[in-house]
This record gives sequence, C-alpha cells and structure tokens, in this order.
Amino acid sequence: SPSSTFLALPPHTSIPTFDMSSAAMFISKLRSVSQRATITSHPSAMRRKTLVLSRNLASEERPKKIQRPKRIILIRHGESLGNVDESAYVSTPDWKVPLTEAGQQQAIQAGKQLKKLVGDEQIFMYYSPYERTKETMDAVCKHLNKDRIISIREEPRISEQQFGNFQNVDEVVQAKQERHSFGRFYYRFKSGEAGLDVYSRVSSFISTLVRDCQQYQKAGYDLDNINVVIITHGLALRLFLMRWFQFNVQEFEASENPENAQLIVMKKVCIGGNRWYELEDEDRESLRLPETCGVPKNVQLHHLTDDG
Repeated sequence: SPSSTFLALPPHTSIPTFDMSSAAMFISKLRSVSQRATITSHPSAMRRKTLVLSRNLASEERPKKIQRPKRIILIRHGESLGNVDESAYVSTPDWKVPLTEAGQQQAIQAGKQLKKLVGDEQIFMYYSPYERTKETMDAVCKHLNKDRIISIREEPRISEQQFGNFQNVDEVVQAKQERHSFGRFYYRFKSGEAGLDVYSRVSSFISTLVRDCQQYQKAGYDLDNINVVIITHGLALRLFLMRWFQFNVQEFEASENPENAQLIVMKKVCIGGNRWYELEDEDRESLRLPETCGVPKNVQLHHLTDDG
C-alpha cells in the first residue's frame, strides 16, 4: 500500500521465491535489522558512544615529558690535505680530499677523548659525507663500544661550505682574502655558497635532530642519558653553534674555527624545570666566543640561571 515502508537492499541482492510463511519470516527479519540500525544511529546512542570514548581517552597514560640528550658533541675533522696544501683542490674535488697522516692520528686521539667523556653511555652519530669527515668518523668509532652506538647517519646538510668545483689556486687564495675583509657570513664564493647558505641548511638539520630525538624517545630509549655526536667542518660547526645559541653576525665574525679533531661539548643544564645546553668554558674560549655566547640568548633574557 502507499503507506508501506520500503527497505533498501544492497545492490545485486537476489530475492528468492517464498511461500507465505517464509515471506512473513523474511519480512520480520528485515524489520529487526531496520530497528537495530535505527537504534544505533539514534542521537542518544551516539552520545553514549562519545561518552565512552571520552572516558577511554581520559584513562590513557599522559604523554611522557620530552627528553633531551645528555650532551651534544661536535667534532671537527682531522687535518686534511687541503689544510696544508691549497693546490690539493685543483685536481681533487673538495669532498674527496682525505686526511693527512697527522689528521689520522688526530682523529684517533679524538676517539680516545670521546670514549673517556661518554664512557659506556649510548651514542647516535651524524657525519658529513666528505672523505675527511668519514675518515675521522671511522677512526673515532674504533675507540667506542659498538654495542652502545644506536645509529650512524650520513648527513649532507652539515657538509663544508661550497667553494665551487675544481678550483684555481690563485683564485681561491684571492677569494679567501676578500672573504676575510668582507666577512665570512655574507661573502659568496663564485659558483659556491655564502656562510648564510650554510647557516640555512644547518638550521634545517637542527630541526631534524630534534625530531630524531623525539623518535628515539618514542622507541623507548632513555634520551636523558644518550649523547649526540656530530662530525663536521670548522665553518659548519660554528654556524651550528650560532643557530643554537643565537649569536649575532658580529659575534660569529669574531669567532674562529676549532682545531682539527677538537671536541666541542654542549652539556645539558636543568634548573627549576627548565633545560638548555651550555658550551664548556674551555671550548667556548678556544673558539674566541664571549661568555654570553655559551648560553642561549633566551635563557639570559628570562634570567633562568638565576633560579639556581
């Protein structure tokens, strides 16, 4: 009849021929299914489901406090052939320039110093893809307990500043003299990078480093007792510090590269629920940085060290 309720069936549903009693049972089952569907979609049922879901969420464990590595340790590569002979860049691409014999020995000493500093604490490591940083990394790792190394990752964003491709010695010497008077941060090498470019890519790497730390914590690692080791180049190392500690350009220009294979240690400080990193005084002084550059500017701005 016109007042009858029609129940939609799924497409391609075949309806067999019934006798009267079978048809009555079939219609009764359809009505039962329809009633259950109506009840499920009723607003009061939806509210009950929402209430149960809210209770479940409220009962879940609260997120753990975000941890930070115990130390961030920056290491400049050992002495390279290019450090003692500018003509090495004429026939050898910069990224393939190796360590000297002295550089190999420096890297070995760096590995011993790192082992003494971290003991059996866990480490995860990043290194520049350049040959001299890879050789430094290999020498350093020989003195570490391999079972305590969580990961070793090649990271192109902490590579050396790009000076151009195969280089003319006289042109490079002249360009470096110009850079000295112009300023390292903004001076751009022909077909190469300015310090500002290196700063930008190092800043991007820092964001990745922070995300990696979060992932290691989620994976169950005790990040508060883990060390990050970064093997890189002199300029990239200083620009990493510039970004982290918010140096201004003048402060960066007054700084100097660390020695080959020198460790620069950023130690975690925890005061009054606040956490930040500070440079070891000896390391800061070796870079010719003022005392204000050894602590992030925001820490100084909000007088967080006064809480101690």
